[in-house]
Amino acid sequence: MNRIRRQWLLGAAVGAGLDALGAGSASWAQAAKAPVGRKVVLGQSVPLTGAASEIGLAFAGGAKLYVDAFNARKNNPFSLELRQLDDGYDAARAGANAKKLLADGADLLFGFVGTASADAGAAVAKQDDALFFAPFAAADTLRDPAHGNVFHVRPSMADEAFKMVRHCATLNQNRIAVLAEDDAMGRAGLAAVNQAITELKLPPLVGSAFVPVNSDKVDAAVAALSKAQPQAIIQVSLFNATAAFIRKMRKAGYVGSFMNFSVVGIDPLFTALGKEINGVVVSQVVPSPRSSATPIVKEYLAAIDNSDQSPTYESLEGFIAAKTLAEALRRAGKGFDKAGLQKTMASMTDYDVGGFRINLRAGVRDSVRAIDLVTITADGKVIR
Repeated sequence: MNRIRRQWLLGAAVGAGLDALGAGSASWAQAAKAPVGRKVVLGQSVPLTGAASEIGLAFAGGAKLYVDAFNARKNNPFSLELRQLDDGYDAARAGANAKKLLADGADLLFGFVGTASADAGAAVAKQDDALFFAPFAAADTLRDPAHGNVFHVRPSMADEAFKMVRHCATLNQNRIAVLAEDDAMGRAGLAAVNQAITELKLPPLVGSAFVPVNSDKVDAAVAALSKAQPQAIIQVSLFNATAAFIRKMRKAGYVGSFMNFSVVGIDPLFTALGKEINGVVVSQVVPSPRSSATPIVKEYLAAIDNSDQSPTYESLEGFIAAKTLAEALRRAGKGFDKAGLQKTMASMTDYDVGGFRINLRAGVRDSVRAIDLVTITADGKVIR
């Protein structure tokens, strides 16, 4: 990958998701009577504006790519409609969107982006006895068996933390610090790192600091963590805060490692840092979006060719999430209802989406094998 920059243009299809929702789809109660070719409506609340918009647009765009490709096929037993509402990376709006989507006929909630937004959407889904599928960066508490209606395509934050902390241990980097945004995601990530350190029997963190969400106001954190003299800093933050912190820590003389959860977004981070991204490590939970030797990536790239998008990890993850959901619907059979679909999803513990395996019922520590740690060079190349 020579450049990671890309246009954040997803076409009129995603923009149309911001319009008022139309008439509701057939309810689950009517499912058994639905004819072949029934429509299944997926309700998605996603940040198309705001702090995480670049990540939200990419994830939403990838999901829409798959839905459009699926609906273009002949003889499908059902069709998909993806209704996308903007929540601006605000949990309250995400919760309100979830209620509106279900009230207006969405058959399930899909692909909410952000830890707090996922928590809000999952709470609405539980209240309305709805399915909640493939949240992006959800808290690990949603993996508890008590949330039997929630299904995850990506590994847990604890899995990512474990992979990064174990990597530090192999390099004898035992002085670890955490830089986290002051929100649900940051607190969940910090907890995941502390859990990994405990499991791996490493010394406790030498320091941790919180910064405002996606802000460049990082001076206090730089001062605090510089004094702690860490060998590695794990960051649980979006790209603006991450870039500002890396830049100022290096100016302060720090020469250790920077490691990041996948939620940072490689592409916007590269845009923010440019050549200063050299050596930064990012955890990734899907294959490289340029690895055409992997069947699911080859399918994704073929869909990309007919769009105005460029390949990214977040877009590929949205594509994979939508394809996994379509497979669950196919397996559930023509006359499925919510209970039947939920049972089918619960049985998908080793689904091969195309050279990449997914466990929808994975618990913490089940999916470490699916995580790659990649390094970005100054010219934007991604090295595994």
